[in-house]
Amino acid sequence: MSAPAPTVPAALSKNELMKLADPTLGGSISTVLTDPAAERFAETDEQFLKFHGIYQQDDRDLRKTAKKYMMMIRGRIPGGVMTAQQWITFDDLATNYGNDTLRITTRQSIQFHGVLKSGLGTLIKKINESLLSTLAACGDVNRNVTASPTPAYTKAREEVYAHSIRLMHALAPQTPAYHSIWIDNVQLNLDDPATKSFVDPLYGPNYLPRKFKASFVIPPVNDMDIYTNDLGFIAIVEGDKVLGYNVAVGGGMGRSHGNVQTYPRLADVIGFVLPEHLETVGRAVLTIHRDFGDRTNRKHARLKYVVEERGAAWMHEEVNRRSGNVLSGVRRFEFTTTGDLYGWHRAVDGKLFLTLFVETGRIKNVPGHSMKAALREVAEKFPAIEFRLSANQNVILANISDANRVPLNALLTKHGVKVDQQASVLHAAAMACPALPTCGLALAESERMLPGLIDRIEKLGGELGLGGEEIIIRSTGCPNGCARPYMAEIAFVGKAPGRYQLWLGGNAAGTRLNRVYKDVIKETDIETELRPLLSRWKENRSDHERFGDFAARVFWPEVAVAEAAAAAAKLTAAPATVAEPAST
Repeated sequence: MSAPAPTVPAALSKNELMKLADPTLGGSISTVLTDPAAERFAETDEQFLKFHGIYQQDDRDLRKTAKKYMMMIRGRIPGGVMTAQQWITFDDLATNYGNDTLRITTRQSIQFHGVLKSGLGTLIKKINESLLSTLAACGDVNRNVTASPTPAYTKAREEVYAHSIRLMHALAPQTPAYHSIWIDNVQLNLDDPATKSFVDPLYGPNYLPRKFKASFVIPPVNDMDIYTNDLGFIAIVEGDKVLGYNVAVGGGMGRSHGNVQTYPRLADVIGFVLPEHLETVGRAVLTIHRDFGDRTNRKHARLKYVVEERGAAWMHEEVNRRSGNVLSGVRRFEFTTTGDLYGWHRAVDGKLFLTLFVETGRIKNVPGHSMKAALREVAEKFPAIEFRLSANQNVILANISDANRVPLNALLTKHGVKVDQQASVLHAAAMACPALPTCGLALAESERMLPGLIDRIEKLGGELGLGGEEIIIRSTGCPNGCARPYMAEIAFVGKAPGRYQLWLGGNAAGTRLNRVYKDVIKETDIETELRPLLSRWKENRSDHERFGDFAARVFWPEVAVAEAAAAAAKLTAAPATVAEPAST
């Protein structure tokens, strides 16, 4: 069968022309970086910086008086796994060059906020010296590859993590500018014939139309929100051995207010692949995005639109054509939760691990709760401990011996960090993006707003006799969906200062999108909006029915019909077994 022809764009977008003009992605970054008089990078360099893991921002709290330019730097931390020494390095960099906080992202990475241009070069070089990187943490390339971090379910997690590293290397861009600028501290020689003719061997001269996200997950725990990724590998495990992966393609959260051509989408599961072919399938899916993605309209440039418009069957055929027919029929699996295991637990290798709740992912020191100082001391005193970042913005301390449990508890207690009953059920299940004052896209508050709002919703729940009921609540300052709001049971999506869209109906397993219930509500009116909804849930719920399931059943009954049909279809797939978690 001949290959289908990619659509030839009538006119490339501005970003596409920038990439074609300089496929090295170097621009004038080196020149501006070494110029003490230059306050900021130019627009073209801003776009190139994203490929290097950097966003140029300004403090929006100060805009009324003067613009204060600063940088957000995101690490590339495959699978969210860090050594104790790497944690110390990141802690030092946050203190010396950032705003003295570490921000855990929803993709198992760490962001530095408030970094001035003068500290940018040193910060990125030291990250690389720690054997981590920032390359491809942002930009129109494959970004940080995520993988389930919790070691309580199956020994196959280590195998899955190793596979995620393989995929990260297979999909990494090869730009020569990154090491020239940040490691060697030299200006890229644009007159060099090799530099002049550089084209990335995988991505081509203008890389991808937009970002690309890949992830690995181990059922029954969907802690990666696998269906929100462009490419997802769902492990099929038997006897602590990975038999292979179901391949999911075409997920994504981003949308724009008022633009019905943009929407969140769940990935389609298109087949099963053996572990030895995962890189081949990964490159096939990525190059389909490269060849068929929209390069004229960046709002329509994600892979999800290719899959939606051409169909999952077409995607299956095209992946098989590019990979040598390595996809076979989907294996049976089931998800039950997206949450983390808080507190102390026993790993399957016999060691202990401890999951610590981090409010909205922000690690900092505040009176009575010095989490940043606590984790720094943990890294210094227990160098064998492994730090793992969860996609729910929490920290897992793994590889802990039984002998170290008591002294570790004492250390954390000294800093006001709880190990038991760390947070209420609503706080523990909540998530927010940074939004104001750092994100240039934010329309409303998110990280600074959500904890107080959760307190208010808890109070409302207590008044209604719903205290202790878990509801997954997420907020974002704009519709781009960095905190995966469209998977939540209740979501607040910023529309304007103090105003949000209200979305309802996601589920605990991360297998259903929610929907807009009300287009605009005031932040001050949220209790008024939620009170009748929660009251109705209490009075009319089925036995132990969660709020998201209730909302979907009552407000969008066609969703329940579709889910029943999907559940029936699963029964025809081949079975697979997965171990249950162990705990102390």
